[in-house]
Amino acid sequence: MKDLKLVSIAGLIALLSTLFLAPILTSFTVHAADKAERNTVATLRDHTEIDSQKEPNPIPKVINNDIKKARNYPMQPPVIPHTIRSYEVNKYNNKCMSCHSRHRTEKSQAPMVSVTHFMNRDGNFLAEISPRRYFCNQCHVTQLDAEPLVENTFIDMHSLMKQKTANTTEH
Repeated sequence: MKDLKLVSIAGLIALLSTLFLAPILTSFTVHAADKAERNTVATLRDHTEIDSQKEPNPIPKVINNDIKKARNYPMQPPVIPHTIRSYEVNKYNNKCMSCHSRHRTEKSQAPMVSVTHFMNRDGNFLAEISPRRYFCNQCHVTQLDAEPLVENTFIDMHSLMKQKTANTTEH
């Protein structure tokens, strides 16, 4: 009787392993042609094999024309229309403020930073720029002369509002 129980347990284990483990094990041994079809995730490596090094793209140049760019949505921080390559911004120095501070805008002809940069977290205005707005690169970025890495389907707020008003006037 004991032998019969062992045989039936062994048979049950064999049955379960063929039902559950066999598909799992065969999925690990996929043919090379199947791997190419299954691994179609879009990456920035452009289908370069993992064991080979892809030639890096050239570093794009910063757009340096000092022309203000349009903003795409309300409260968007303005982009920086010039290079900031050697600008030092740390807790002791802020090169941006040598042109954009309240006292220097007349001479530099650069726009003054927004009054919101002088408010502390309680909404009180300070004499100098607020510490929470001191590091300009947290919000403001330079623009690069580069092709997008991925497709961009962003539609700015004004275009959306025009579409919405056009749709409501048609109905």
